[in-house]
Amino acid sequence: MSHQDAINKAIAVIRNRVDALGVTQPVIAQQGSNRIRVELPGMKDPDKAIEIIGKTAQLKFVGPDGKVILTGANVKDSKAVYAQTSTGQQPEVTLVLDAEGTKKFAEATKKFLGQPIAILLDDKVISAPTVRDVITTGNAVITGLKDFQEASELATLIRAGSLPVTLKPIAYSSVGATLGPSALKASVEAGIYGTLLVMLFMMAFYRLPGFIADLALLIYILINFIIYAIFNVTLDLPGIAGFLLSIGMAVDTNILIFERFKEELWAGKTIRPALDAGFAKAMRAVIDANVTTIIGAIILFYLGSGNVKGFALTLLIGVSSSLFTAITVTRFLLHALLEMDLTRNIKFYGA
Repeated sequence: MSHQDAINKAIAVIRNRVDALGVTQPVIAQQGSNRIRVELPGMKDPDKAIEIIGKTAQLKFVGPDGKVILTGANVKDSKAVYAQTSTGQQPEVTLVLDAEGTKKFAEATKKFLGQPIAILLDDKVISAPTVRDVITTGNAVITGLKDFQEASELATLIRAGSLPVTLKPIAYSSVGATLGPSALKASVEAGIYGTLLVMLFMMAFYRLPGFIADLALLIYILINFIIYAIFNVTLDLPGIAGFLLSIGMAVDTNILIFERFKEELWAGKTIRPALDAGFAKAMRAVIDANVTTIIGAIILFYLGSGNVKGFALTLLIGVSSSLFTAITVTRFLLHALLEMDLTRNIKFYGA
């Protein structure tokens, strides 16, 4: 492997590990001829990040004869789980092997029946279970881990792949946001002003339903920020763009419903039947538009990286919650408004 190929593979492995940490919008790039720069927005524990990113993570299964049976390259997937034992629940890492690994492991467990097979990570023995049965299923287990966090980190390292070279951390520091305070403030202000203009438009054009849509929009924004807080989503420029785009789609959903509602009023129906018919007729278009966007966002999230992944994540959260607020919150609030019986004049409903 050439020097540049090793750098490229190391960057790909680091990106996989960072993605597994749940960090959005990381910057991972080559710097000079033999350095890699890693920026992790919102990462509160840089020491832990360095530990996970910098491990070579070369996994080996070694038989009693000292020969390597298989390596991490033969592992398709790894997962940290709790296993029930005689002493209670213990953390372990389950491995799923590829076809070649399954064949090699079956031959090894048959050959070394009753003997230990050592599992090494970076040439350190982390487990040495005794073979009690011939294993032909292509599954293996790493036990003897001190806690679930260690199991989870090990599963992440194995799943992301091993580094082709040993990395040495040179320096790290905590810095401000990528956008900078002034740019971040400008982005937030633009979002606020844009949202206020949209809310004014809805009230001016659709009257009472527009007011209800504005209430639903505020609830929608609150739901989004709660989700961001729960899942520790970092809002940078692409993330803010995805969020603002989802606000536009949330408003568009209400417009589709209200236009159908107006058509039913113009056709001579009274307000409540017109509202129910408007929702029913608009729902197919609403669901089709939102589900199509959700599918696109999911594909972008899983196939994209860096900025694309952050944009896709906020768009996915936003469109999903806008579909919920349009179908449930807006409908509930409109029916509550009708129960108040403030007016039967269809002009107050935008018709």
